[in-house]
Amino acid sequence: MAELSGSQILIECLKEQGVDTIFGYPGGAVLNLYDELYRHQDEITHILTSHEQGAAHAADGYARATGKVGVCLATSGPGATNLVTGIATAHMDSIPIVAITGNVGTNLLGKDSFQEIDIAGVTMPITKHNFIVKDVKKLAGTIRRAFRIAKSGRPGPVLIDITKDVTANKCEYKKEAKVKEEKPEKKFSTKDIEKAAEMISKSKRPVIFLGGGVIISGAEKEIAELAKLMDAPVCDSLMAKGAFDGTDSYRYMGMIGMHGTKTANFSVTECDLLVALGARFSDRVTGNTKGFAKRAKILQIDIDPAEINKNVKVDYSIEGDVKSVLKELNKKLTKADNTEWMEHINEMMKKYPLKYNTEELTGPYFIERLYKLTKGDAIITTDVGQHQMWAAQFYNYKKPRTFLSSGGLGTMGYGLGASIGAKLGMPDKKVINLAGDGCFRMNMQELATASRYNIPVIEVVFNNGVLGMVRQWQTLFYSKRYSQTLLPDNIDYVKLAEAMNVKAFRVNTTEEVDGVIKEALKADTPVFIEVVIDRNQSVWPMVPAGATLEETFS
Repeated sequence: MAELSGSQILIECLKEQGVDTIFGYPGGAVLNLYDELYRHQDEITHILTSHEQGAAHAADGYARATGKVGVCLATSGPGATNLVTGIATAHMDSIPIVAITGNVGTNLLGKDSFQEIDIAGVTMPITKHNFIVKDVKKLAGTIRRAFRIAKSGRPGPVLIDITKDVTANKCEYKKEAKVKEEKPEKKFSTKDIEKAAEMISKSKRPVIFLGGGVIISGAEKEIAELAKLMDAPVCDSLMAKGAFDGTDSYRYMGMIGMHGTKTANFSVTECDLLVALGARFSDRVTGNTKGFAKRAKILQIDIDPAEINKNVKVDYSIEGDVKSVLKELNKKLTKADNTEWMEHINEMMKKYPLKYNTEELTGPYFIERLYKLTKGDAIITTDVGQHQMWAAQFYNYKKPRTFLSSGGLGTMGYGLGASIGAKLGMPDKKVINLAGDGCFRMNMQELATASRYNIPVIEVVFNNGVLGMVRQWQTLFYSKRYSQTLLPDNIDYVKLAEAMNVKAFRVNTTEEVDGVIKEALKADTPVFIEVVIDRNQSVWPMVPAGATLEETFS
């Protein structure tokens, strides 16, 4: 066995795990790690982001797009705390990342030393697990365990904090073969499958509701088969986009919830059975839980027992990996015929289509044209707000891992870093980030990162000069008292992008849209597009906070 330093051990363990890309920012406590990264730059690519938060979001985007574990690296103190929002974003959406931070030497811990922070304590509520390594002999085992935890069961972020002396100290290192993918543990029984099949067989008005867990599970084929066997319509949450073919005009109703389609929301109100797969029943999905699916029995299938009966009481639940459960369940089902119910669903889809003002340039118009010109074959990342909802409504996702967005935490500034990570993870795919002007200003410095490495992402900023979603609420519920939501700064975003050496366009009319999108899609460099829209554009339909899905209005 060879004797290696802690920094060398870290690099060797990352290679064991198949890590090819790291996003980070150097500093004193991690200089030994960066020195070792320099020696292995032909094996592991390091992307220097403009801010540590951008590194965390890039690792997150890489993980969402590829299904692998994303990795980010930061120094102690403010470097570590700057990762926190990105870690929390990954935690809320069950995204597997490993965040590595440096800390002061072991002898300086607990003394308020320069750039010392208890980052393990800070991140305890927002990680699946975290570690502080103060003994080099424990480093390799900790790294391997961190990766196993991040991607097993319900995935999530894991933090490893390493004191500086550990990165320099040496110990014997024994190479471990690349860890094999762990198969999900089977926790459900034959009785569970039989009970679920019985509930489905008795249903005449079933609805399938998909949550983000179905993407993690890779259950898209089993879901498509289930929908046909049940003869049921399908709706999804924001996190499940692409798990069911969004171009299926017969079964796919669209998104459920606060800005879901009327058909999806009303179908859940009218159904007699709701089959919830990998979904946690967030408040943005359910509205007032007292009126949620009140005419239906609810069957919930989820890998995390903590999510069962947490937000909505269900009639039966199965604990297990969605893909594994559906493989068994589909075998037990005979093909149903719910023609009358499906005809009713299709009548509602015709009666309540998504619509927008076609007489001016709008967010929905631009996104629909983007869908047509990319033929739906792109990875779309978003920030948070009106543009995020329009992206969920007006771009049809046919495959999983093609819509990347901060669902649970709602992180403004997420999308640009995530698009960089997604593009590096999936270099053959077009990657487009959709942002509002308020979101863009949160982390616009990552445009310099894309420029530095010539990462050909397309950054689209819908500029309406306001914080659109918050202003929409102020219009509807606060008598148009626009407190701190106006952004009358007259920033020339095109010049700003050009100052970062990024090709930039401004779109003011519908006539300009197609030409600019085509130019952007042809480019092999980063591209910035500013889309100027009116501040009074809103997202419809909508369910007011505290209301039921029956109260959807537009």
